[in-house]
Amino acid sequence: MLPPPFDPPHRKRPTGEERVDALWKEITQRQLGAAIDMLENAITACPDDLWGDDTKHPPYWRLAFHTLFWLDLYLTGSIDGFEPPAPFGLEELDPAGAAPPRTYTREELLAYLRHCRAKCRATIAGLTRERVEEVSAFVWGEGASFAELLLYNLRHVQHGAAQLNLILRRRMDSAPPWVAQERSPGA
Repeated sequence: MLPPPFDPPHRKRPTGEERVDALWKEITQRQLGAAIDMLENAITACPDDLWGDDTKHPPYWRLAFHTLFWLDLYLTGSIDGFEPPAPFGLEELDPAGAAPPRTYTREELLAYLRHCRAKCRATIAGLTRERVEEVSAFVWGEGASFAELLLYNLRHVQHGAAQLNLILRRRMDSAPPWVAQERSPGA
């Protein structure tokens, strides 16, 4: 029989609630991160001639931008004080559907994706019980908690990635494969 593992008496053992909180954070990060990975793969796989093709509605780049913008905003948790990084503006919030002032490049959107990925990791790592229970400020989610907003965000990112992959599949009969879990940081 093996001896029990050494557990220094001064080490605080997590309570059941702390273990659940840590597990929930880990699972949420892995799955939201996987959706972000799928979005990145779809942005990267787009042929140059499709990227800015304005005969498609919406153009490929605009759908990718829309998905990133809302990922960023939902990670913030409120419109109040939200400011996307330069060169992006707040046109996505215009009820009339104002378009961005120009076509954003793939490199700009991939930089925005890296920004959103880092913000996602920081947001989830910093979650507190109070934060996950905060009521969402978004009209569609009246009464929804920030925890539910994170799951809604995951679904929105996955939906955007799926739309981009469908466009690729129809155009080239090829699309990036499914991502089961987030790539490890730095991969």
